[in-house]
Amino acid sequence: MSHFLIIGGGECGGRAAFALREKGFAGDITLIAGEPHAPYERPPLSKVGLIEAAEPKWMAAIEKYSEGAIDLVTGVAATSIDTTAQAVALSDGRSLRYDKLLLATGGSARGFPGVKSTHGRIRTLRTHADALALRPMMETGRHVVIIGGGFIGLELAASGRHLGAQVTVIEGLPRVLKRGVPEEIAEVISERHRQEGVDLRCGQAIKALEEHAHGACILLADGETIEADLVIVGIGASPNTSLAEEAGLAIENGIAVDAYLETSHPGIYAAGDCCSFPHPLYGGRRIRLESWRNAQEQGALAAANMLGESIAVSAVPWFWSDQYDMTLQIAGLSEGATTTLRRDLGEGGFLLFHLDHTGRLIAASGIGRGNAVARDIRLAEMLIAARACPAPEALTTSSVKLKSLLAA
Repeated sequence: MSHFLIIGGGECGGRAAFALREKGFAGDITLIAGEPHAPYERPPLSKVGLIEAAEPKWMAAIEKYSEGAIDLVTGVAATSIDTTAQAVALSDGRSLRYDKLLLATGGSARGFPGVKSTHGRIRTLRTHADALALRPMMETGRHVVIIGGGFIGLELAASGRHLGAQVTVIEGLPRVLKRGVPEEIAEVISERHRQEGVDLRCGQAIKALEEHAHGACILLADGETIEADLVIVGIGASPNTSLAEEAGLAIENGIAVDAYLETSHPGIYAAGDCCSFPHPLYGGRRIRLESWRNAQEQGALAAANMLGESIAVSAVPWFWSDQYDMTLQIAGLSEGATTTLRRDLGEGGFLLFHLDHTGRLIAASGIGRGNAVARDIRLAEMLIAARACPAPEALTTSSVKLKSLLAA
């Protein structure tokens, strides 16, 4: 009987295991999870999981694994892959043979260069345990400094203010959300944070970061010193590629896979945050995505292709962030856009449509309150997938329904 082995107990690995069963795979499935938990969703960690110290949002109830004959192994890491013997060594001393292997190893939070915390006052957020450790240090009366003005940093800032902490965000670039978010939307988010009392410091370089028993000290390049009870480093994540690299698999901004998520070694696949892949909507450009939906979609796609379905990657990249009462959503990749058009949604909400030199819609960004943004971004996503070239006036006129452009 065939044995499919999945390394990585996150959203992607868990989704792949269940997808294999849903598609009728009758062989053995082993899911190796390094954390002492069943797979759970990471987006809540910086939001409700932190604010309420809630238990993880499980991807599936624990009994579903046994019902699906999925051997879930928690608290154990894969230490090496023998591609010749088709076997994986585990940290508990076991060795498991496989017929096909999926690497869903995810990513690791980047620490501040050259700094190692010994007192727990300089931290990152990646796991449920991280969120539980952060919460008591973000309460009223505490000063929290967040390094990094990207999605995770700003979500942590919003949660910190909700808990009552004084929050300072330090971003080295000229504005927040520089990566992938239009300046017009970033300005709205920045203003909302300032209204909530967040001290945003953009264009600020950090000369030194030092920890002491009761907090940390940040020395800025301009000479200013900032004292904090807690420093959270939110400067992105690095793909976990060491296992693949040591096994001789090709690495290119993550584990390099083809359009079917297969690595440079036949029978070994990779999916989710850890892999880079060519995307057909963007000229076959190799990209790597760190998002909840991508992890879900690629987990299911990898399962299909491990079973021989040969389905190429085609999903439109999608990102989201909730901060205070505002929702930010992005579909597609705006790099390469030559024209940006705006559609107002009322109550301060708006959409930005990004078109390439041929007039093809390649990305859309939106911000606002309520469901309007989510609905319209979903329709824009469908237009992007269809390689549509909508009339500019139709995109900017709010009375023209985006659904009608799909029909056209």
